[in-house]
Amino acid sequence: MQENNITQEMISDIAQKQENSYRDAIENIMTNKYLFIKYNKLYNSEIFKLKKIISINKRAGNRYAILRDEVKINTYTILRNQNEMIIEILTALNEKSSENFNKQLIKIISKYQSNLQKILLLDYKKYLSLNIKSKILTKTKKNIIEFYKIKEINSDIVSHIYLFKDKMYRLNKYANYNLLGSVLFINQFEIVKIINPILEIYNLSIFKIILIFVVSSFIYFIRKVVYVAIEKYLISVKLLKKYSTSILTRIRKPLEIMIVLINIELIVYIFNDFLVDEYISKSFNILYTIFIIWLIYRVLNAVATIKIHDIKEGDKKIRYGMINVGIKIVNFIIFLIALLIVLNILGIDLTAILSGLGIGGIAVALASKDSLSNFFGTISVLLSDVFSQGDWIVIDGKEGVVVEIGLRVTTLRTFDNALIAIPNAILANKEVKNWNKRKLGRRIKMNLGVKYDSSSSDIKNTINEIRNMLDTHRGIATINTEFQYNNEEQIAKLVSKDDAEGIKKTLLVYLDEFSDSSINILVYCFTKSVDWEEWLEVKEDVMHKIMEIFEKNNLEFAFPSISIYNEK
Repeated sequence: MQENNITQEMISDIAQKQENSYRDAIENIMTNKYLFIKYNKLYNSEIFKLKKIISINKRAGNRYAILRDEVKINTYTILRNQNEMIIEILTALNEKSSENFNKQLIKIISKYQSNLQKILLLDYKKYLSLNIKSKILTKTKKNIIEFYKIKEINSDIVSHIYLFKDKMYRLNKYANYNLLGSVLFINQFEIVKIINPILEIYNLSIFKIILIFVVSSFIYFIRKVVYVAIEKYLISVKLLKKYSTSILTRIRKPLEIMIVLINIELIVYIFNDFLVDEYISKSFNILYTIFIIWLIYRVLNAVATIKIHDIKEGDKKIRYGMINVGIKIVNFIIFLIALLIVLNILGIDLTAILSGLGIGGIAVALASKDSLSNFFGTISVLLSDVFSQGDWIVIDGKEGVVVEIGLRVTTLRTFDNALIAIPNAILANKEVKNWNKRKLGRRIKMNLGVKYDSSSSDIKNTINEIRNMLDTHRGIATINTEFQYNNEEQIAKLVSKDDAEGIKKTLLVYLDEFSDSSINILVYCFTKSVDWEEWLEVKEDVMHKIMEIFEKNNLEFAFPSISIYNEK
């Protein structure tokens, strides 16, 4: 480029070749990084030999020979210094972030350039103008020219290392994943060389795009494999086989979202030149925690739902209301654990928070005494077994079916389809009438009024026929009605077994009283079924039969009336 007869076009061509040669050199060094690091004693033997020759020439007084070898030693020193500098830079490439690498790079270059400062300031140009005919001087001039070239190359190396520092850091990441060969292979195509400079503005490259596509395709494929593997595992485990369908249905969505998140994180990781950004990493870790907790929550609730259904269908000792409350407590614990994990990821000191709970716990307890009383009310309700979900109860004038026993309140669905929430602390301290705590016998009670002009024999026959009708009625419970007790071996000492189980078989038909307008017959009995609709059907049938018996015995139903007598 220093020649006078060279054109501007040729200068541009040479400059481009120089850029390409430095780029190729860096790619070659990165490809053979570990081999390059091994050569850490470059030129040591050559410098040692030259120093021995210099000592001989000094004794012989060969001034130009000494200069020749000193210049050569300085050239070797620059080259060795370059080599050691590059080795240290290659080692620094393993820094976790590019910022740390850039800081290390500045320190390394400054250190090695300061080591060369004395040599780089040496001036041998006066020896190039000497016209003495001497083979040693000719060789010395050659070494001097080489020395100046190496000085300039040294300066170029430093400037190009700064220029290519980001590329070196990126290539090192590819090298760590054994992808550097593929990168360089793709980058050699002309179309890639044209497109890459445009994409690099957006921190992209053809290889990055290909890698993102390959990784996304692999994750899409592995998603189906993972789901099939989970399905096979759940079916193969006996304890989980019953729940497998429900679990698979519930975990599908969280799993798919988690796999999409993994895919996005890998795309970001590749886009960011395999660098782990602290804030991005924390964000994804928080999201993973949320979705894993969601996954556990859905699995537990799937199992609980099936378990509650089994208990409801079967004759189980454990109440499904307890499982329902238990799963809510477990869900709360899961949420608490998730919150602690998220706080830990965010770098919040959990020790300080937990230690502060001792002092703050008193204040919280005082502030939330109503909530605590409701919670203990829930425990009291569950342990006392006064009512369960689905029971028809009456409390404090409020009547309805128990929808759910919650941690704080119990909800009732009234018969006019309203929803009432009653705090459990109130439920635990109020009298509760439970219409469902009966296994056999729902009461029918009637007062049949007969006119006063009825004969005694007709009334007696009617009472006997009604009693016989009820005794033989298929829907009425009698002393002969059989019932399977829950626990035959259990003998209650302070209460009858029938009262403990909720069984009533009483059947009473008697002449009861002489009222103002009628002679009353008491009919008192219980249906076998406790279901309201079935009770109404049996009651209706009994009433029709009573009417038939009245007609048969020439009796009429009395109604309130006034008899007026004329004294004359």
